Amino acid sequence: MSAMAQLKERLQADLTAAMKDRDKTRTATLRMALAALTTEEVAGDVARELADDEVERVLTREVKKRKEAADAFRGAGRVEQADQELAEAAVLADYLPKQLNDAELATVVEEAIAEVTTALGETPGPRQMGQVMKAATARAAGRADGKRLSAAVKSRLTG
Repeated sequence: MSAMAQLKERLQADLTAAMKDRDKTRTATLRMALAALTTEEVAGDVARELADDEVERVLTREVKKRKEAADAFRGAGRVEQADQELAEAAVLADYLPKQLNDAELATVVEEAIAEVTTALGETPGPRQMGQVMKAATARAAGRADGKRLSAAVKSRLTG
């Protein structure tokens, strides 16, 4: 087993297990996730195997799609479809790093601000939000939604 695709291999093994268990939601969700990974692998000029961090990025995007679809269905009064989308998002979330809680997120933002302060020689303000976001995003490493991270950085820089 190559070190590159451990997460993808785990998805494939879990798909086989879900099929044996006749778990319809899990089977459909894992099939969809693997299809999204295959699409990503053949996108571009050369087909390639995705590394685990790239697999995580694709899964994160798929979770986000499910949550947005669930909100849309709920807004349209289609609760069953919304629940189905959230169930799929939960299946995929099992394969992603644990999300940061608010205290951990605040620590990441403080560390990013300290890093940018050192680089600039002064405390960053709202104009340096991009630099702070870049540092914070690297530190969060997929464990925080971009919206949450952005809101935390913004409130800290303007507060």
